[in-house]
Amino acid sequence: MRLPELVIFDCDGTLVDSERIANEVFASLITEEGLPTSFAECVERYMGRSASSCVSDIESALGRPLRTELLTLRTARVDERLAVELTAVPGIREALDALAGAGTAVCVASSSTPPEIAFRLRRTGLTEYFGDAVFSATMVPNGKPAPDVFLHAAREMGFQPHSCAVVEDSTTGVLAGKAAGMRVVGLADLVAPDALRAAGADQVVLKASDIPGALGYQVSAR
Repeated sequence: MRLPELVIFDCDGTLVDSERIANEVFASLITEEGLPTSFAECVERYMGRSASSCVSDIESALGRPLRTELLTLRTARVDERLAVELTAVPGIREALDALAGAGTAVCVASSSTPPEIAFRLRRTGLTEYFGDAVFSATMVPNGKPAPDVFLHAAREMGFQPHSCAVVEDSTTGVLAGKAAGMRVVGLADLVAPDALRAAGADQVVLKASDIPGALGYQVSAR
């Protein structure tokens, strides 16, 4: 198996354990807006997608514009909880250390905004792994499942898409990675392994510490 030259990580749910909180908050706000939405429905419909595409779908389902500043409220409520509850995904530092030890370049490509990504990495102590190599869907015309943010990240980092691998925890992100022509490892947590495989993930892992092995790196047995 050829090793990737660049590994592109999604942020929420892949690097930081924020997706459960974010989806709880978003489901509640969408329901308050007048569109009853459960946690599971929120995960299925909106997880991994850009904010603008989520708003478009919600307004389409409602048949009217939003009555509230839904995204502003979501950011405020999520940030309030993340400031207290946010942690790094278990095993992700182990995975990042293994990639650093192998000399493999890494970056972040997320549907979140640059300030949101910066806060999450800073709060969990992961900033040191990425520095300025952080890219947001707000930097490109189309969010996931379009491949734009992954292609932008590869281009800015100086790598061809076929030499890159993507690590994602959502079907939307997996679809985007495959559309970019990249190898994709799915990290199964809120989304079932079979759903990630059906979206096109080349490998699926249940623990972040298993990411290097799935990418083809030799990992010492523990």
